[in-house]
Order: sequence, then structure tokens, then C-alpha cells
Amino acid sequence: MAKAFFRLQKFLRRTQFLLFFLTAAYLMAGSLLLLQRTRLVIQQGSRGTSANQALLAPDGMAGVGTVDPRMLQNPRSGPRLLVGMDALQEPALDQHSPQWLVSRNLELRQLRRRWFHRFISDQEPMQTVGFKAMKHTAEHKGTYMGCFSDDSRERTLKGAVFYDLRKMTVSHCQEACAERAYTYAGLAYGAECYCGNKLPATTSKPEECNSECKGEKGSVCGGVNRLSVYMVEELQAGARRRRNVIYRGCFRAPENLTDTFPASLIQPNLTVEMCSEFCSKKEFPLAVIRGRECYCGYPTGRFSLHDGADGLLCSGMHNASSTAEGKYCLVYQTPVQDTRCTDRKFLTTKSKVFVALSSFPGAGNTWARHLIEHATGYYTGSYYFDGALYNKGFKGEKDHWRSRRTICVKTHESGKTEIEMFDSAILLIRNPYKSLMAEFNRKYAGHLGYATDRNWKSKEWPDFVNSYASWWASHVLDWLKYGKRLLIVHYEDLKQSLIPKLKEMVEFLNMTVTEDRLLCVENNRDGNFKRSGAKQKDFEPFTQEMKDLINRYILTVDAALRGRNFTGLPREYVPR
Repeated sequence: MAKAFFRLQKFLRRTQFLLFFLTAAYLMAGSLLLLQRTRLVIQQGSRGTSANQALLAPDGMAGVGTVDPRMLQNPRSGPRLLVGMDALQEPALDQHSPQWLVSRNLELRQLRRRWFHRFISDQEPMQTVGFKAMKHTAEHKGTYMGCFSDDSRERTLKGAVFYDLRKMTVSHCQEACAERAYTYAGLAYGAECYCGNKLPATTSKPEECNSECKGEKGSVCGGVNRLSVYMVEELQAGARRRRNVIYRGCFRAPENLTDTFPASLIQPNLTVEMCSEFCSKKEFPLAVIRGRECYCGYPTGRFSLHDGADGLLCSGMHNASSTAEGKYCLVYQTPVQDTRCTDRKFLTTKSKVFVALSSFPGAGNTWARHLIEHATGYYTGSYYFDGALYNKGFKGEKDHWRSRRTICVKTHESGKTEIEMFDSAILLIRNPYKSLMAEFNRKYAGHLGYATDRNWKSKEWPDFVNSYASWWASHVLDWLKYGKRLLIVHYEDLKQSLIPKLKEMVEFLNMTVTEDRLLCVENNRDGNFKRSGAKQKDFEPFTQEMKDLINRYILTVDAALRGRNFTGLPREYVPR
């Protein structure tokens, strides 16, 4: 008995020692990891620092602005021009200060998020074991039609496309399709929603739709190349379908409307609603009315919608005898999306030229990516990971930015090292007044919202202008200095002359596109990127002191562009 007790005591002592040893090892490993992480942060912070620490302003602009590229490492905290800027000036952040480390740690967290989302994407398809636990719950509105094969090259449900990596549910997809007047809603990969008015042709085995909805446990949202399809239930009378029928204008009718438009309807007492309903069911984005005739189709080279006519020529359009002998027609945009340019993919082979799409935050980079993706048919990448943009269909967000599987890579970075990583770049420049307001809105209300009056009147706004205004200038100056091959695109020019400027950008990317695809892009020019909510009219958040500061930066950048034989900034930038 004594011997057994001795053995037990000896065992407990060993266990105690083992637990002590494991605890000590755990603490040591944690300390080493923390030290290594801190060292990594400090090393990353020193990237891009050159022997010449300041970018001098062009000749004749001495005292206006000198740039320190070390301040350009964090894409969301602006550098400062250090010379001659006593007004609104704050000291630069020290690279070893806690505030600087916090900003760098944020970037590291973004990289970890990128890895995490890549990891979970590999785990998306669920095992068929336990598949019976998932069901098409009775709570879902509409009728379940079955599991269908989904081919991205010949997709049937392509009227509208939505993504939600975290919150996709069957009801959410159905409601989104119902609001846009579609008959069917299909879900795939647990996070993708497709709408249309025709069922896919090929059915699949029920067990092949085995991906659980990201936002609803126990419910099926398709699978790998598989769609769970529902017939959408009619919305209640109190919640009518959203009929975003937009008047495009009065246009001269083509010589042969039947050849120009693939679908038509002749109806006595024809109304805009009747024609739009007919064209929506046929999945066409344009409804064209001439008298009692309704035509459906797309913008094409024969009917580009570029040359509008005087609206008076279309007055009394519903009376065919008073339409200038039928030479003119009314054009409306239906709720249906133009799908000729919506299919996108990754490059099949790695790109030999590493191209940046660089801009200051708030300069329209996301919108430019939307245009480039739809024009070329290839995804764009990003130096960062933004889950909100991934949910909007930017699948390149989850791809590693150096994979070279994307047509170009979004970046707000500057500094010698960050710029010289790229072989060429499209440098997108926007009026700093507009850029600053757009970025401040994004910071406080996301990509599609507006900051509140309280935000604008807080002390954050003057601090924001103080740091970000100088960053707007230094970003352009750095890319002019270190960029190897640049295409300068002004946001205002792109907005005003979309197709010519987009052609120029596509050619710079060594791509060729058809005129019809460019017209499709023009027809989808806004995408999902117009801010929603109440926009204040005649809102002026800039003080005179802020304007004086920003105007000096504008003159500095304008002189630098002209010094490199580029077109200077648009006249509307100054004076303000």
C-alpha cells in the first residue's frame, strides 16, 4: 500500500513539473512571437525610404511643398508636406511610436484576413456526409425548383448577380431578385446569388447542391458549379416591385427597327409600363417606344444612344401620326442589367507585365476597377482585402495581390519600393476637394454612404484635411518620380468621356475589346457604386485656410505633371 502511494506521489510530482514546463514554454514562445512581430512591423515601416528623403517641388514652387516618402506607408493615414506649411501643420509620426505601430498592425491584420478568407474558400464545399441535416426550410418564400448545373460561360440566370461572403441567405437572394422583377433566384457556393427569367437547362442530383448558406445554417445555397433555384414569390401589394425605369431620352430611330432590336410588341394604347414589363420579361435593358410599337434590345453600334434628339420631337409619341413620321423614338432603361459584359474570370496564364491601378483614396479607384473588369472580362486585384468589395463581386480581392492572375492591382501605396515593384501603372487623379470628401464619407459611412453633420463638424475633419491633403499631392509626386511607365487618367475626364478614356486604359493594358462590350460598360457605368442617402446641396465643408493649403498642393502637382510632359490638372481644380 505504501509502495503504491509512493508511486502515485511520484507521478503527481512529474505531472506538476510537466505542466510547469509546458506553461513556461508557452510563455516563452509567445514572447518570441511578439518580439518577432514587432521587428517585422518596424522593418516593414522602413520600406520605401530612400537616401533622398524628400521630393522637392518643381522649380518656381520653392516653399510650397516638399514630400517625405516615409510617411506614405500606411494607405489610410496620410503623409505631410514638411516645408512652408505652418498652417494646419502637425508633427510627423515617429516610426517607433505606438500610434505608428498600431497603423502597421492594422495592415498585418488585413493580410491575415486575406489568408483566412483564402483558407475558408478552400473549405466551402460541404461534405455530403450530414447533407440530410440541411434542408430547404419552409420559411423560405417561393417554390424550390431543384438543383441545376451552372456554367459561367453559358449562364442562364445572369440578369443580376450578388455576392455576400458572410450573410447570404435564401430569403435575401429571393428578395433581391423579386425587387428587380425576376422570376427565378439561384444560389451557388453558399454566397452567390443569380437572377433570371429562364430556368437552367441541365438538372443535377439533389446531393450535388451541398454548400451551406453563409448566413443561414442548415440551408442549402447551391454548390460548386451548382445552383439551388427558386421560383420567386410575388411581392405583397404594399411592397411593389421596384420599377427603376429610367428615361434615357429621345433618339432618332434606326432605319430598320426589326433588324436592330431582337424583340418587339405591337399594342394599342401602349404605355411605358407595358413596354418596360415586356422587355424585362425578355431580359433586355432597353425599352424603345415608337407610337404603339415596343422594341427591346441593347445599345449597339447601330443604336449607341450617343446622339440624343430634341425632346420636342418625341412629344405626343403615343400618337404615331405626330412623331415626325415615325423618325424618332423614346428610350427607357428597364430594371434588367445589361449582361453582355458581366462575365469575368482570372487570367489563364500569369501576366508578364505587373500593372498597378494607383490612386489617392477617394479618387474613384473602385469605380475604375468596375469599368476595367467589365470592359476586359478579367478581374482586378488589390493590395488590400476589402470584404465589402468582395461581396460586390470583386473576386480579385481574395486573390494574393502578387499572383499576376488579375489584369491590374489596386493600390494607394507610394514610396520608392512600393512603386518600383510594378512594371507600369494607371495613375488615377481626382480633384482633391472631391477626393477628400469622398474618403471622409467612406471612412465614416462606408463605400456607399454619407458622413453625418456631426462628423463634418467634429475636430476629425480639420485633422483629416491637414494630413490627407498633403498625401494627395505626395502620392502623385512619388508616382511621377519612381513610376516606370505611366498612363495619367483624370477622374473628371473619364466621367465625361467614358468610352474614349476607357479605350485608352484598355489599350494600355494590352487588351482589345469590341464596341458592343464598351457600350455595355457604358450602359452599366455606375454599377453598385453610387452613394445612397441624403446628399447635402451646396455643402461647403472647407474653410478658407483649408482652401489656401489645398490650392498650393494643386499648383505643385500641376507643375510636376507638366514637367514630365503630361497634361496638367483640369482647370476646374483651381481656383476655388
